[in-house]
Amino acid sequence: MDNLIGKKIDGRYELLQLIGVGGMANVYKARDVIDGRNVAVKVLREEYASNEEFVRRFKNESKAIAVLNHPNIVKVYDVSFSEKMQSIVMEYIDGITMKEYIDQQKVIRWKEAVHFTVQILRALQHAHDKGIVHRDIKPQNIMLLEDGTIKVMDFGIARNARSQMATITDKAIGSVHYISPEQAQGEKTDEKTDLYSVGVMLFEMLTGKLPFTADSAVSVAIQQIQAKAKRPRELNPDIPEGLEQITIKAMQKDVTKRYQSAAEMLRDIDDFKRNPSIAFEYKYLSAEEEEVHTAIKKRADAQTAKSGKMSRRKKKQAEYEDDEDVQIVYKTPYLAMLGGIATAFALVTCLFVFLMFYYNNPFISVEEVSLPNFVGIQYESVQNSSKYSDFKVIVEETVYNEEYEKGVICEQNPKYPKTVKIGSEVRVKVSSGAKKITIPEFSGQEATQVFAQLDEMGLDFVESRINHPTVRGGYVIKTEPTVGSEVKSGTTVTVYVSLGAQQVLKNVPSVTGIYVDDAKSILESAGLKVGEVSMDPRSDEPYGTVLEQDPADGDTVPAGTAVNLRVSQGDRVVSRLVLTVPLPTSIDREVKVSAYLDDMEVRTETINPKNSANWRPSFTGDGIGRVSIYIDDELYMEYIVDFEEGVHEIDTDFSAEFQE
Repeated sequence: MDNLIGKKIDGRYELLQLIGVGGMANVYKARDVIDGRNVAVKVLREEYASNEEFVRRFKNESKAIAVLNHPNIVKVYDVSFSEKMQSIVMEYIDGITMKEYIDQQKVIRWKEAVHFTVQILRALQHAHDKGIVHRDIKPQNIMLLEDGTIKVMDFGIARNARSQMATITDKAIGSVHYISPEQAQGEKTDEKTDLYSVGVMLFEMLTGKLPFTADSAVSVAIQQIQAKAKRPRELNPDIPEGLEQITIKAMQKDVTKRYQSAAEMLRDIDDFKRNPSIAFEYKYLSAEEEEVHTAIKKRADAQTAKSGKMSRRKKKQAEYEDDEDVQIVYKTPYLAMLGGIATAFALVTCLFVFLMFYYNNPFISVEEVSLPNFVGIQYESVQNSSKYSDFKVIVEETVYNEEYEKGVICEQNPKYPKTVKIGSEVRVKVSSGAKKITIPEFSGQEATQVFAQLDEMGLDFVESRINHPTVRGGYVIKTEPTVGSEVKSGTTVTVYVSLGAQQVLKNVPSVTGIYVDDAKSILESAGLKVGEVSMDPRSDEPYGTVLEQDPADGDTVPAGTAVNLRVSQGDRVVSRLVLTVPLPTSIDREVKVSAYLDDMEVRTETINPKNSANWRPSFTGDGIGRVSIYIDDELYMEYIVDFEEGVHEIDTDFSAEFQE
């Protein structure tokens, strides 16, 4: 049995069952004991917890998905990173993977495939707009709900599209049947990488087959780079031509011929949905058709060139034979023009040679000197010092730099050490000092969103979880440094995240065997309150004696918990009386209406007064009593009731104050 089942993460998420096993993490169905909802908790497997690469990828996923908020992307509620465990708390999806659905259906109807693809593209467009490239789009990472809704998940190898950094592990990662040619070659990946994978998925849904298969992953990767897939309509003739063209364009190996954005692909799909018989301007041939087409085109071009040359020769010969004057008209300007061009060329050449010798005589020897190391020296000192007069020091740009103070040269070209000629140019970059970042107001924001913002700002962060009486669990209380502070890039910010109000636990005192009013006083003094009070007519105990309590004596419960009491009716003769309470019909919303008999709650309901003009609570008792009616915990009316006579009268009326 999994040793994590039954455990709570951060004292909040109780792991119920294992629902998924991945390459680096397991996914559990869990219960959020605070919000009372089911969640999915992704936990980095124990054997990878000490592997920096896997931990980095796991954190990448939490950072990537934290900035995303889209109905077709799985939501992240919370993250937790400690020395012992790394976990991501996500939306629980009750469905199956798209891979399972494809395996069940074999070939998916094209209308359904389009419906799924549109949702995937909308999710990717949202991610791409945020600068996030998924890089592992495949049916295994797409969840399908019963109502046909798509949820994209598993951003484990996602990377910011603007980032120029990539580790060796990153370069050729992803599922080989769906990766793009550039990904298979370890080249730079961007939004168009995800669109290639979507094209492969659409191909698989429409045909029931993958475009490339082989005995090894390496062979499949080579096919992704070099081979040409069959046209989908060769495998399934029922596919409309326009949809085939969309699929093939998404799968183009040349990224310039592929869709350039998810929005562009969505536009073509929208055109296709409006007119399924559409045929787009771009057309793609099979490998055999393309080979034949190329051969025919080459032969036609050669024949055209040959016939053109023959016709020009015959035409010119006819002109010469018909009119000798025409021959002179053709030749004289042509020769004059050639002569003019030759003369101009000679003059330009002479001028160039003269200027070259004048400004940079190659036969004059220029002394060479050692290039100083300007890095770390104030640019102003270089300008004012005669020791650097042998060089032309030119400021190329001013840049932020963490290492060098403002005005100090932080980079030079050519680089030191080097021997150069006297008078050579040296281009330098001058530091404008460390970039200052102002800490914004994060209080009250969701922690995962704050972490993503800090990461985008170039700041590191550590999370500290503490209780807070008013800030909801998972939301930021404060940061250190505080709001408005100016810090350098890379500074570590401590983010204090609320665990919610600290629960105060109380021991339930024993109130059985005593009068109900005394029981109420005892419970309130213990930090608890009286809940439902039910009368037991079968008891021989004196009227008002508490016979039973729930929770029981000695239980530990949170402060403010309601304790329900069963009370003896004794031998008193009790009567039942029903009140008709008029409600303020000007209120058109749900309100809580409560009835109390002699300060003990008898009945509570949620009612819309607009729909129910009267409320009819019933009471049992004897003698004279006072009934209090509350709306949303504010006193509305009070009645004096006589159980023996079965009558009542209004004692206090605040109903006029409840008109809206």
